[in-house]
Amino acid sequence: MNASVPIGAVLLAAGAGSRMGHKPKSLLQLDGQPLIKRMVNHLLQAGVSQLVVVLGHYAADIGAAIEGLPVESVLNPDPGQGLVSSQRLGLQAISPDTELVVMALADQPLVNASDIQMLVQAFTQRPASTEMMFPWVHGQPGNPVLLSACARAEILSGDSQWGCKEWRQHHAERTHRHACNNLHFITDLDRPQDIEDFERKYSQRLSWPSPS
Repeated sequence: MNASVPIGAVLLAAGAGSRMGHKPKSLLQLDGQPLIKRMVNHLLQAGVSQLVVVLGHYAADIGAAIEGLPVESVLNPDPGQGLVSSQRLGLQAISPDTELVVMALADQPLVNASDIQMLVQAFTQRPASTEMMFPWVHGQPGNPVLLSACARAEILSGDSQWGCKEWRQHHAERTHRHACNNLHFITDLDRPQDIEDFERKYSQRLSWPSPS
């Protein structure tokens, strides 16, 4: 993508981690670094010019993990409303002249700057009639999701229950599945079992931060 085209990103980190035993998944550490900080750095290295991190549950602890980094933190006052509320808050905070928004998750330990750059490049080559793109790996939808300024505006013009998934379901013909074999895009951490599976498959250890 042309360097003059601004790229924004929304990083979602507001969840309660209920399936993880009510723990903040984004503070899991890989190689001694919290996943939230890793993803922030990878997004910035990929060329994101505006990065909005949406916080909710565990906001103080997660905010402390990214303190000093060039991000904008937005607090979801009622994260119990679900993912859509955080998506909308993040999209609202993105500058209106942003032509591309990367909607990223904070619990994907393998997604790196090269992966994000590849998706951005693929987005620039997507079919002309499409406004949203997501990776499609081995028959599964993955993340991050990329959306145009048009899709962003249409999401925000909808009601409070209207997010990326809802837009995609209503506009399948304007959504592009980017087929690839990159398992990074479908590797996330929702349950304790996912941590065990990850460690066994990739021979990398994930650890919870020490109690303060």
